[in-house]
Amino acid sequence: MNNMARIIAALPLLLIAAQSSFANQAPAVYPTAIFDFVEKSGHMSGMGERVSDIVFANLAMDPTITLVDREEMEKLQDEAVLNLSGMVNAQQANQIGMLTGARIIVTGTIFEIEDKLILVAKIIGTETSRVFGATVKGDSKDSIVDLSEALSARIAATISSSAESLVAKPVNKEDRLAALVKKLESTEKPSVTVAISEHHVNRKTTDPAAETEMILYSTEAGFEVIDNLSDKARTADVLISGEGFTEFATRKGDIVGVKARLEVKAIDQLTKKIIAVDRQTVIEVDLSEIIASKKALERASARIAERILPKIASR
Repeated sequence: MNNMARIIAALPLLLIAAQSSFANQAPAVYPTAIFDFVEKSGHMSGMGERVSDIVFANLAMDPTITLVDREEMEKLQDEAVLNLSGMVNAQQANQIGMLTGARIIVTGTIFEIEDKLILVAKIIGTETSRVFGATVKGDSKDSIVDLSEALSARIAATISSSAESLVAKPVNKEDRLAALVKKLESTEKPSVTVAISEHHVNRKTTDPAAETEMILYSTEAGFEVIDNLSDKARTADVLISGEGFTEFATRKGDIVGVKARLEVKAIDQLTKKIIAVDRQTVIEVDLSEIIASKKALERASARIAERILPKIASR
């Protein structure tokens, strides 16, 4: 067989390998929360909600953006987490990211100046606190639908071009653990036992990723960890308990997005005093829904461990 024949014979295998490689590379997906826009003129009542609805509908078609559903936003509003003025500061943005899994927030205002209708969007990174803007202008008689669609395109373009500034660069687990160990190196650490259950789509799992990750961080940080199934679990100074939930969030082609919510509390087993309470929502993507759910719970648990273990050590 000559060289050309060998190349032709190998082409199908090369194509299959390339397709497999691309299929296993999950694209960057940016979980985004959209607030209702704020009207700056009294006669615009209701227009802010319409604009945000149109922006939501347009961004929902972008394969790189996963939107936080409106029910989640309403929950935050009920908890007074959202600033109803539409002005979101860095601390609020970070808190909204923790509670919804959003890594980007879109909010904005609508106002009129000299018969001109202006829509201004503010695009905020919940992890980096970086802020970018997008604006469209038109006559006061122009279609709000057309202006909102134009603004949507500019928002999507801004997220795409500024993603590296809006979204924090991933830090590997070894570096995060090293930072935690350094932070706790001079503290006296109590013994702990960890009991975190998790459910995926109303199905209990037998190998809880959140519990395993919390044990890993606790052990690496220097805490004595006692198996929660052993008789000695009652002798641990602190019980770290919690519950994790995951559910299907979105699908972009073969890539599945899953949202995980993890709630954890630390209890002094002698006094029954609650030392700390924390929660984290994370969105992860993968080719497999189950794997995505495991990754999401693992990341949520790691983030909580970084915040809650120092509180336990200083109890």
